[in-house]
Amino acid sequence: MHKFLTGLLAVLVMGISASGATAASAASPEPAPPTVLVTGSNRGIGLELVRQYAARGWIVIATARKPGDAAALRELAATRPNLRLETLDVANHEEIDALARRLSGQPIDILIHNAGVSGGIPNQIFGRMRYDVFRDVLEVNTVGPMKLTEALMPNVMLSSQKKVVLIGTSEASFAMVNAARLYWYRASKAAAHMLMRNLAFEVKGRGVAVSVINPGPVDTDFMKGVNMPLQTPAESVGKVIGLIDAMTLDNTGRFWDYEGGELAW
Repeated sequence: MHKFLTGLLAVLVMGISASGATAASAASPEPAPPTVLVTGSNRGIGLELVRQYAARGWIVIATARKPGDAAALRELAATRPNLRLETLDVANHEEIDALARRLSGQPIDILIHNAGVSGGIPNQIFGRMRYDVFRDVLEVNTVGPMKLTEALMPNVMLSSQKKVVLIGTSEASFAMVNAARLYWYRASKAAAHMLMRNLAFEVKGRGVAVSVINPGPVDTDFMKGVNMPLQTPAESVGKVIGLIDAMTLDNTGRFWDYEGGELAW
């Protein structure tokens, strides 16, 4: 009889413990989904990055100079409660600082620098260079990403994934240049690549991985009139996101091609 009562008591205790564990488990909140911030989200690659990350269920912070004028982005936001629109001109340091204040305390798992300008072919032809345009291109393509990274590094540090990505270009690879063109665009992106390469060494000890990714030729307004095979934005971005997923501290500071290999700086 004594053995029976002892066994029964053990069973009851186990049942109570299991019930408590189940109740505690049920009461535990679901972990928050990861957060990605994408600049230049109003069209092209930026818009597609926003679309695909939002479809994954991520919290997406989509920035654009004039989100009110970005019809496709606004339509997407109307159907995705996990998508937040923010006004940001990456060439405006006051706007960057204001955005950082609004996002204070918000973890950002992936910061994607996508905003960029070409400078226009007529403005960078040798013999009639527009140096004022060069300064504007540098502010958007080179200075802006570095300033924004510095401003939002506290947010990246709060996250689980801790990744910074620059959408780069093979046009800025010194090893691949074989003809003269796009002086302003190439120079500004090459400088941005170098900034990200430096940054990778700066923040690796803090657990932050940094990459430059070439999305390849994509059928966007940026490539209008180019006579070559072009990927759809969805195809290119699918590959870019796959590369971002594979980023680690072990492969930080690399210049990745959309097909998965590395490009020469």
